[in-house]
Amino acid sequence: MKKYIIAVFATVAMIATSCCCPQSKTCECEKPDWGKYAAMESAAEPNTLTDAEEADGWELLFDGETTEGWQSARPANLGKFPEGGWGITEDGLLYVFAGDGAESANGGDIITTRKWRDFVLKVDFKITEGANSGIKYFVNPFLNTGPGSAIGCEFQILDDEHHPDAKLGVNGNRTLASLYDLIPARRGPWDAPDADGWHHAMIVVDGNHVEHWLNGEKVVEYERGNQMWDALVDFSKYRDWPDFGNYEEGYILLQDHGHQVFFKNIKIKEL
Repeated sequence: MKKYIIAVFATVAMIATSCCCPQSKTCECEKPDWGKYAAMESAAEPNTLTDAEEADGWELLFDGETTEGWQSARPANLGKFPEGGWGITEDGLLYVFAGDGAESANGGDIITTRKWRDFVLKVDFKITEGANSGIKYFVNPFLNTGPGSAIGCEFQILDDEHHPDAKLGVNGNRTLASLYDLIPARRGPWDAPDADGWHHAMIVVDGNHVEHWLNGEKVVEYERGNQMWDALVDFSKYRDWPDFGNYEEGYILLQDHGHQVFFKNIKIKEL
């Protein structure tokens, strides 16, 4: 069974890097230069936009001072930010409190107040030792109304060296920047944070074409909404969630996994 799962992943990986994507706003055959956004300089002041970003249509999802634009992912608390479990530091960092490591058991996950469809999302994050968190997209908060995190595709945030989840899953698909439990991220020197301990995430969603970027490098690329995607999901922990990953739009989520993780420079460009 494990060999079959790995074979499915390998086939998906080949398709993801070679196919033309007619359902994408920008056909993959045109080879869009998403890397230009990864290389785009951020403003010197955190949680602000440069003139170039403003001219290009970027929006801030976090202003460094308030929780405006974010809400609880728990269906009963939609429209309200969690009363506990999250905070903002004096220097403008959004962070999730340390807890016992349980999934969404403290303040709970937070999601944007609107849904997103085609976009480029950039998030800077800093991991504390042994921490686990994630950035999710195509999130439907009504799928999982019980314990645990809201359901969506996940850019994994993990201290691979100190958290046991890095050794679980298949072929490293639960490590940093991976599409969690589905596709492992390419490993390399870009895994290291910058001199101040920050990682720089970028997620591109262009129709059914999706990419994960870490610290300026593309580490995951895939196509969803096809037979191979459905086969991959069928051999993951998401097999029981209907139409997983195939929604046309959904919320963006920052995960509370009971570990302290810091976020800043959360911004998005709608395609």
